[in-house]
Amino acid sequence: MAVTGRDLSVAKEFLIKGELVAIPTETVYGLAGNALNEKAVLSIFEVKNRPAFDPLIIHTDSIEKVAIYVSGIPEKARVLAEKFWPGPLTMLLPKKDIVPDLVTSGLDTVAVRVPNHPLTLALLADLTFPLAAPSANPFGYISPTAPHHVDQQLGNRIPYILDGGECEVGIESTIVGFEHDETIVYRLGGLDINEIESLIGPVVLMPHSTSDPKAPGMLKSHYAPRKPLHLYRRDSMTPGDETTGYLLFDRYLEGADRQFQRLLSPTRDLKEAAHNLFANLRELDGLPVSEIKAELVPSSGLGLAINDRLQRASVPA
Repeated sequence: MAVTGRDLSVAKEFLIKGELVAIPTETVYGLAGNALNEKAVLSIFEVKNRPAFDPLIIHTDSIEKVAIYVSGIPEKARVLAEKFWPGPLTMLLPKKDIVPDLVTSGLDTVAVRVPNHPLTLALLADLTFPLAAPSANPFGYISPTAPHHVDQQLGNRIPYILDGGECEVGIESTIVGFEHDETIVYRLGGLDINEIESLIGPVVLMPHSTSDPKAPGMLKSHYAPRKPLHLYRRDSMTPGDETTGYLLFDRYLEGADRQFQRLLSPTRDLKEAAHNLFANLRELDGLPVSEIKAELVPSSGLGLAINDRLQRASVPA
């Protein structure tokens, strides 16, 4: 299995050599490699078994460094960066040739963000290259929000996991792009779109793609457990048999075995629910259950992103 530790110099050494390291962010753990090294980028796709048509996000530690890799930053993007970076916001910007086409799946835009985690920000500040870093899990499976999640699934394929504890936000970043005068949300995520709209006005929500995504994380089937996941409104959910697991918002389901139930937030806090989503799904997937019944949460604020993840996790691959 991979070595897990907090030594930035060890992580840096592996990355300089073109190897991959799992890094913590406020959203989920990323599988990181030198974004300017095509062999390292190819290794990311190979280790994750990720299709080459699904582009990657590159990470660095400041908007000044972002400017090295993009050919322009629209005014709306600067406004959002000043407010929400470091943070769970990714922006699609026109790329420079220095960014390999492999990173962007041939698109002329690159997804960039500044993650909000002290260890990773310190690492990025000490590197002379940005890091390409999709979630550190096999493609399509539940995203990792703790170092042991990474170790369980990719520990035999990478040398080092930078241990930053549990991820605070717990779901991936919100992705936005800019076309003409419109701001387009390509992926719902850890930044509430209401906060975006409060700064720059209305946004357009882009539907998911099946095989031609314009941004990372747009595929219809994603974030899924191995067990079949079925979605319900609370008033329509009934207990299944003794091999059914339950992912519930704020209260247990009467008549079902408590040991196979997980609550996202007993206090109905959507931030807490987002933080717990992937960890609870992963726990249920590891229990002796044959299926998982999941309750949709209120469709407001971060609830939109939570329901987005649940809906895509329930789509057959």
